Amino acid sequence: MILYHGSNVIITNIDLSLSKPGKDFGKGFYLNPNFKQAQNMAQRAVSVLGQGEVVVNAFEFDEDILNHPDKLNFKVFSDYSDEWADFIVANRRNRSNSPIHNYDIVIGPIADDTVGVQIRRYIQGYLPVEQLIKELRFHGDKAIQYYFSSERAIKLLKPLKL
Repeated sequence: MILYHGSNVIITNIDLSLSKPGKDFGKGFYLNPNFKQAQNMAQRAVSVLGQGEVVVNAFEFDEDILNHPDKLNFKVFSDYSDEWADFIVANRRNRSNSPIHNYDIVIGPIADDTVGVQIRRYIQGYLPVEQLIKELRFHGDKAIQYYFSSERAIKLLKPLKL
């Protein structure tokens, strides 16, 4: 399968040390199977950073590896759920470089980035998890993200030229 990473630079070597904590699945490298969504992320990166150009980097990933749980640790969230919401909240709250889980790869829905207030309300006990899930749903086409957090996972990504 082809996965895309929207950025403001061409990525030839994935450097996990450049990843930021506090993201949906933790500090790691994120990709998406939808080119248009990756392109939107690249446009957002250029806009936020105020530099670079819109770049969609492509990588080949053999998802057959997911049939071999003895080779690496992975988690798949097939849809929005209480477990997914709790996982998102825990990872977004973690601002350290130490992960809160031991997964090499996590696959699941993208959370809407504009809902920080709702996450705080949930943490403080003012918002039930069912409402949080509604607020976290990505607005637009259902978006799935692939998260790679270890060097052994990154080695499974083969760069492609677009």
